[in-house]
Amino acid sequence: MLRRLRLWLFGRGDAAQLPDRVRAAIERQQEQSEILIGWVQLVIVVLVATVYETSSMPGGVVQEDYSFEFEVLVIYGAFCLLRLALAYARLLRPWMLYLSVIADMLLLMGLIYSFHYKYAQPAVFYLKVPTLLYVFLFIALRALRFEARFVLFTGLTAIAGWIGLILYAVGGRGGPANPTDDFVEYMTSNALLVHAEVDKIIAILLTTLVLALAISRARHLLVQAVSESTAAQDLSRFFDPGVAARIRGAAISIKAGEGELRDVAIVTVDLRGFTGLSMELPPDEVMKVLQDYQGRVCPLIAEAGGSIDKFLGDGILASFGAVMPSATAAADALRAADAVMAAAAVWREQRRAAGLPALEIGLAVASGRVVFGAVGDGERLEFTVIGEAVNLASKLEKHNKEEGTRALTDGATYALAERQGYRSSTAHERRPDRKVGGVTESVDIVVLAA
Repeated sequence: MLRRLRLWLFGRGDAAQLPDRVRAAIERQQEQSEILIGWVQLVIVVLVATVYETSSMPGGVVQEDYSFEFEVLVIYGAFCLLRLALAYARLLRPWMLYLSVIADMLLLMGLIYSFHYKYAQPAVFYLKVPTLLYVFLFIALRALRFEARFVLFTGLTAIAGWIGLILYAVGGRGGPANPTDDFVEYMTSNALLVHAEVDKIIAILLTTLVLALAISRARHLLVQAVSESTAAQDLSRFFDPGVAARIRGAAISIKAGEGELRDVAIVTVDLRGFTGLSMELPPDEVMKVLQDYQGRVCPLIAEAGGSIDKFLGDGILASFGAVMPSATAAADALRAADAVMAAAAVWREQRRAAGLPALEIGLAVASGRVVFGAVGDGERLEFTVIGEAVNLASKLEKHNKEEGTRALTDGATYALAERQGYRSSTAHERRPDRKVGGVTESVDIVVLAA
């Protein structure tokens, strides 16, 4: 129990067991908070200096020889600038933060202490000045870091400083203490009411404890939120961006077996000869080739508005209009196909120039109505598209070998794409009434790349 309390107050506490990347994310948030705190402190200095230089308390004779508030504020302002520079440089250390708290309280208590000299009054005079209210501002300021230990330290330092001022006044070294039990006399004269000072200490202490408790709970939520956010960012790399956004924005929990009908276009891409090549190359070289291929193809599909449904070894299944309904799904899919085949030609020549085996990419596009939804066993889910268009795209891609082509689509999809605004810079050959393996009826095909 004591160890946990010590970690909570003086160590990393609940963040200590977190992965390094999560802890680094939390520390970045705290560094940004320290920059904000530094600017707020500078604003406080400017405001306080302005108040003290442009106004004076009515009544009594002010002794200008003892008016050193401006000099103190200038020194403190320089300290704040140094602290802010260290915050921007990410060089602040915990001991510096504790030192900053002490400096805050020394400034405040020093200003309060100076009043009985400035106004030639006994020390009990300064116990009634409203400047003490700045204590609560400094305590709240430390809450911006979301660490309860600094809130507690600030509150306890403030209490220690105020007790010091009370003891000085009671000791009589700053003039007669004039203790009293009469509240009216206390309010209307330079008299000391101990209960009033105790009330102030209790108010500071309770404010500190409540704020520390609130910050402790808020920090727990911060750690949890940063952890989940970091995990979500890592996991989102395994999903298409559109699918990831759909999951994040779902109003209710996504369940297996739920689906929606969509009019989509499907693109299937395959890396020819990769299986044989993978048997000849070391594993890391195999993965580098695969990464190079996917790194060229996937961005082109995404730029055209497609979503990567899944990677099937060296195969890619992409959909247009599934994650988000689209009125130009077929046209976008053919534009993506043109871009992919152009990139494939460049990649092939680059590999040849480098003395590497040239690799061909096979592609097919089909369209139709499919079911888009989540499949799985409830614990492990996957968004996918199911329907005849998916099957036809897969069969057309395989049919490339029969036709001696690199990219195909069916006539119905091509006609739909043209109605949706697709125009090709080159004429595409049409081959009607082709028998495609696995398809019962003959298919009119269009050659996208020979």
